[in-house]
Amino acid sequence: MIKISQKLKDKLWWLIISVDYDYGRITIADHDLTEDTLTLWLEDKHDFKNTLDECLQVDIPVKQFAKIIKEEQLNSYEGSKMHPTKNYLYKASIEINAPIRWYQDDATLNEQQNARETVLKLLLTQLIETQTLGEDMVLY
Repeated sequence: MIKISQKLKDKLWWLIISVDYDYGRITIADHDLTEDTLTLWLEDKHDFKNTLDECLQVDIPVKQFAKIIKEEQLNSYEGSKMHPTKNYLYKASIEINAPIRWYQDDATLNEQQNARETVLKLLLTQLIETQTLGEDMVLY
């Protein structure tokens, strides 16, 4: 789960309402990755902003970004490995590199964009599920 402050939740809801609940209209205008934070600037595809100051800024700790990359297996592929002692092949998920190193050094531009869009989708999904279901409701 991505930690979302109440202030950011409110701003995200305003963005969702402004796009008439069409989540496909929410796009990443720009991004920045530092040692500590992945910053995404969000905007409506139908209402492009002139500056980043007009976009919604979302800061995600690098640790959470790395966790998402790992959980979504963006930095790995399905392959075969040889058992070290019994000499048989088995299918396994093979990690290319540590999540952030993979993002910075190994991922193509499309893979990097996909990783950022995955964060956005997970963020919106989490927001909607927690706000519409509430903490005390149970799905059956």
